[in-house]
This record gives sequence, C-alpha cells and structure tokens, in this order.
Amino acid sequence: MYQWVKKYGDEALKDKRGHKKEEAKLTPEEQMKRQMKKLERDNERLRAENLFLKKLEEIERRQK
Repeated sequence: MYQWVKKYGDEALKDKRGHKKEEAKLTPEEQMKRQMKKLERDNERLRAENLFLKKLEEIERRQK
C-alpha cells in the first residue's frame, strides 16, 4: 500500500464516485452532453406530468 500511495499519491485513494466536475472544467462537448441529458430528463418529466393531468381530467369528467 505504501508503494502504491508513493507511486500514485493519496489523491488516487479518494472515492470520487458521484462527484461531478465543476462547470468551468468541462470541455464544450461535455457541457453540451450535460445540457442534453438535462433537457431529456426535463422532457420526460413533462411528458409524465401531461399524461397524469390527462388522466386526472378524464377521471374528473367521468365523476360529473
């Protein structure tokens, strides 16, 4: 372990899973991919919301 830390540094031992890069350190391509993923998530959420509202409207219409 000592040799490994000496060779790669103790920074290499840190668990970086789940951490995102800062926006300033991203390449333009990475920024575009991140923006596209965000837009896709937003789009999917809005589709689900619209489907829910349509079903709710149908239920309310049936009750009248």
